[in-house]
Amino acid sequence: MMDFRVISIGTLPSHPLWNERGETRTGHATTTVIKSDERVLLVDPSLPAPVINARLQERWGMGIDCVTHVFLTSFDPDRRRTLDELSHTTWYMNEPEIQGAQAAMQEELQRAQGDQDLEQFIEHQLGLLLQFVAPEDQVMQGVDLFPLPGYTIGTCGLLLPTAKRTIVIAGDAAPTVEHIECCQVLSNCEQLELAMESLQECIEIADIIVPGRDNVVLNPIRS
Repeated sequence: MMDFRVISIGTLPSHPLWNERGETRTGHATTTVIKSDERVLLVDPSLPAPVINARLQERWGMGIDCVTHVFLTSFDPDRRRTLDELSHTTWYMNEPEIQGAQAAMQEELQRAQGDQDLEQFIEHQLGLLLQFVAPEDQVMQGVDLFPLPGYTIGTCGLLLPTAKRTIVIAGDAAPTVEHIECCQVLSNCEQLELAMESLQECIEIADIIVPGRDNVVLNPIRS
């Protein structure tokens, strides 16, 4: 049996639909935990490990050591602050996102030549990427891949179909409830047109949406 819960509500560093300019807070992603059979999947572990551990305890009475799998909707730095403390788990990410992130990191590494500290940082990120596995279409029982490209080339959500409602964990394909209501995407998308198509698909399919930077919501367009 599949069940899910948001353990940490994310936020944008600056919310353009609140007429904010410049970074007004530290951005972080919404983090969700999914239980299915004996597996515990942590989606977008965005906060530092002690905070994630505390949220898991508060929201579901488990510690970070209970997590068996991790899924990133994209390789955005905001979504992976806890990775170093999750080495005991299996890491999943969509194959196009793994490939796209590796190519971007290789380019950054070439530009960083001569800057030893920066080179070491990028090499560490490349090392993290090598540990990711591209999952099958079904990540686990009741949890399916739901590609939503555009924010990044390989952005991918998760589809949780149930008997009564269809749930989509959208990542930054659907960042906040305001973006969903206005049918707008983030301005820093890699491919704007593709991002708009992904947001529309999310709105058409989902009864419940877990946005990338907001709390879980009933689809305000369909409702």
